[in-house]
Amino acid sequence: MNKHVFWLLFASLLLRIGFFAYGIFQDANFEVKYTDIDYFVFHDAAGYVFNGESPYLRDTYRYTPLLSWLLLPNYYTQWIHMGKIFFILFDLITGAIIIKLLDGTCQLKKQLCLASIWLLNPMVITISTRGNAESVLCFLILCSFYFLKRNELVLAGLFYGLSIHFKIYPIIYALPIALFIFLSAKSGRIMRLITIGLSTLIGLLVPTYAMFKIYGTEFVKHSYTYHFARTDHRHNFSIWNFVLLLESADIRLFDKVEFAKFAFVPQLLLCAALPYLLFKSPNFETMLNVTFLQTFAFVTFNKVCTSQYFIWYMVLLPFYLANTTLNWKNGAICILAWIASQAVWLSQAYRLEFLGQNVFFPNLLIGNVIFFLSNVYLLDIYLSDIKLRSRPSPHELEKKKN
Repeated sequence: MNKHVFWLLFASLLLRIGFFAYGIFQDANFEVKYTDIDYFVFHDAAGYVFNGESPYLRDTYRYTPLLSWLLLPNYYTQWIHMGKIFFILFDLITGAIIIKLLDGTCQLKKQLCLASIWLLNPMVITISTRGNAESVLCFLILCSFYFLKRNELVLAGLFYGLSIHFKIYPIIYALPIALFIFLSAKSGRIMRLITIGLSTLIGLLVPTYAMFKIYGTEFVKHSYTYHFARTDHRHNFSIWNFVLLLESADIRLFDKVEFAKFAFVPQLLLCAALPYLLFKSPNFETMLNVTFLQTFAFVTFNKVCTSQYFIWYMVLLPFYLANTTLNWKNGAICILAWIASQAVWLSQAYRLEFLGQNVFFPNLLIGNVIFFLSNVYLLDIYLSDIKLRSRPSPHELEKKKN
């Protein structure tokens, strides 16, 4: 291992240990806990499993049972924070995979700077050390991409299928993966697609069938179907937030129309349209860029959007930035727009949550709109940047003429 890579990973580990230790201190000494409320849900669900019962006996547990199984060591060691150690390890390994995937795209110094977007990012570190499980999903997705880059389609498919089992949204990557394999292959295209397709089905269906056999329909209901009709309206950056609030109070903007059931349509249309970029530039780097755009669009248009969802596209951001045409000025504008729009929303959320003020309308709604428009603006910038990169250079055009 290169010494610079080692020291980056070592520094990343020390940071996570520091955040983790501080979290334990805050939990023990302050009324406001550092540990994510979702972690207590995972922990309680694991307790039911430990006692031979269903994790879905824990109210609000809406995940695959595999996640509760992962936290069983909490009970074997009698230490509630043990599960966080696993999430931190997945977090670090994900950072190491980012470095491997960046290999060959730019110089080592730039690779380490880009990997630091994940490894040294306080938001990423906070989310894993608070006990959020997003690092597990990011690990599975990047493992799939890593093996895809190495042309190991069986392993790529197995990890990809397992990632869909953990959360539904990675299914949006199916089209860019398929297009990349089909358009980049010189021969055996159909067989390659069949190989990764069958492997994906195995990675998805085997754990899904196993969980269904053990836990029955409640597994399907809580892990999958619930998410299509959920109407969370708290801690939600989404443009749909106010509509969901009204529907939760059984108020319809239009009679007999439940927007929560159709909110996913715009995001799926966008995710289906973006892979067209691969027709212009069918290479692995473009595929990663497309998955970044898809994820950013998916989160922006999703009916539920919280800070942890930002991790979904942040793990792919280093690959987008590896060959970006954006200059420092444009990059600074993007960062400012992203942070400032969050700050507007968070200022109103603070008034709602901590001061008890009723600011749902119009204050919080305005915050949702500003955040949404800012992200649409950013999506347009990212898309234009990637389209610009996919254009053939004058030298390439001259070669085609000759």
